[in-house]
Amino acid sequence: MNHFELRGGELHCEDTPLAKIAEAVGTPVYVYSSATLERHYQVLRDALAAEGVKDPLIAFAVKANSNVAVIATLARLGAGADVVSEGEIRRALAAGVPPERIVFSGVGKTEAEVAFALKAGVAEINVESEPELDLVNRVAQDLGVRAEIAIRVNPDVEAGGHAKISTGKADNKFGVSFSEAERLYAKASNLAGVRPVGVACHIGSQITDLAPMEAAFAKMRGLVERLKGEGLGVERLDLGGGLGVPYFNQPEPPAPADYAAMIARVTKGLDVALAFEPGRVIAANAGVLLARVTHVHQRAEGRRFLVLDAAMNDLLRPAMYDAYHDIRPVKPRAGEAVTYDVVGPVCETGDTFTRDRALPPLQAGDLVAFMTAGAYGAAMASEYNSRLLVPEVLVKGAEFAVVRPRPTYEDMLARERPAPWL
Repeated sequence: MNHFELRGGELHCEDTPLAKIAEAVGTPVYVYSSATLERHYQVLRDALAAEGVKDPLIAFAVKANSNVAVIATLARLGAGADVVSEGEIRRALAAGVPPERIVFSGVGKTEAEVAFALKAGVAEINVESEPELDLVNRVAQDLGVRAEIAIRVNPDVEAGGHAKISTGKADNKFGVSFSEAERLYAKASNLAGVRPVGVACHIGSQITDLAPMEAAFAKMRGLVERLKGEGLGVERLDLGGGLGVPYFNQPEPPAPADYAAMIARVTKGLDVALAFEPGRVIAANAGVLLARVTHVHQRAEGRRFLVLDAAMNDLLRPAMYDAYHDIRPVKPRAGEAVTYDVVGPVCETGDTFTRDRALPPLQAGDLVAFMTAGAYGAAMASEYNSRLLVPEVLVKGAEFAVVRPRPTYEDMLARERPAPWL
């Protein structure tokens, strides 16, 4: 469910007309619904509670949507943060996430990032290789602390809506193999600078079938049982995220209640605290990308291009993942559907959002909304072609606030400087 609805022939975000935001802020612009963010977090939390999962750490995956206002909206409900860089740690802290509810993941942590995380007091560092384990141990000893870590394991289970967002196969870069997990956990238990508190996995993103998740989680349960059988302490099992969302033309994903029931079934009697790293399932349907039609270009042979002021630098998912986004006119016109190739102004053939899409008739100046754009939208945006970075707006009922303003061209150019010999 989301809070983007037609009212009086006009698309609203909660009680705010999207056209009002476009008039005030300009386009393209991302618009987020506070009510949808809050509801999606609460539905997941309540589903887990209903299955007897006590006090889980639900750490929002900041990479999905790194806007501080979005993170703060969730932090007020008790959400933690799953982060993959020092910058994301800083964003989570700025949004009010307590450090003890921050999980630091990622395969290429630097010495400086590890030091920053330890000084900040994050809940755990998910270690993804033996060299990283040695790095965390050394940095922690230099700082005079003992780092709480989890070993991220690659369960060799394929899942995810696209090859580029599948992270759990043996040939993916993430985590250690099952064959070395027990050895590394035992090694960590004997190091002076770390204290292993658990194991973690994350097998992919946009998963619409619970079977691969259940297979991976069952393997993780077995690992926990073996570690405990060897006398090693395991306090926490981090099951990652990845639950898919409905992108309108794709299989309906499992409901949070079904996901929670599977979790409870697989972990029954395991006696460990559980952690989760949801991102897309909370943020995706809470946001839209609002764009304006620049013009309609119809070629003599009949192909019709709907040219927008939004481009692949604003919403990369279609170009990078062949992703589908529903496109809705903000003020639909009457008339039969028209087939368009929907494109942006960037000088790349890849700057094509969709081909042969049937839409209500549109003309220059009309507004359209890319639905399900709240995850991996603004977070992946860039200034490619020297286009200004897309702004972000957060809505609460009939109010809205610009939570990341559009920079000016002067702002963009001021970040660069000529070499002294130029």
